[in-house]
Amino acid sequence: MFGSSPPGGLPHGADEDTPVFVISVAAQLSGLHAQTLRSYDRLGLVSPGRTPGGGRRYSMRDIAQLREVQRLSQEEGVNLAGIKRILELENQVSELQQRVDELTEELAAAYAAAEQAAAAVHASYRRELVPVRRQNALVVWRPNRR
Repeated sequence: MFGSSPPGGLPHGADEDTPVFVISVAAQLSGLHAQTLRSYDRLGLVSPGRTPGGGRRYSMRDIAQLREVQRLSQEEGVNLAGIKRILELENQVSELQQRVDELTEELAAAYAAAEQAAAAVHASYRRELVPVRRQNALVVWRPNRR
């Protein structure tokens, strides 16, 4: 359909990390007051994007994080300093998981390369083998007596 936008009401070409919502819209979407959003920004709980003029622009990911901050505060009884630490640790875990995934891929590639190299070495041995005539002889070795 002409002029349609992607699911979730985002503008065409925007994703969940694109800062598109002004503070009043972000406040409505998150169910919080605009002053609370400003406070969370000052505390570093949610850091929205900024326009060249300094205005805040919130992404869908920011909205989800605002809701999570509110949930932790209201339902779990966590103070704002605790929430900040929880968010930092969650981000760290996410980054570490991404690094583990990268290293797992690298390790799988290294194993595949090692298997290919081993197969190539084994294949080269087969070309160097020379057939030998088998004999049914018994050889007895005796050390020299002095």
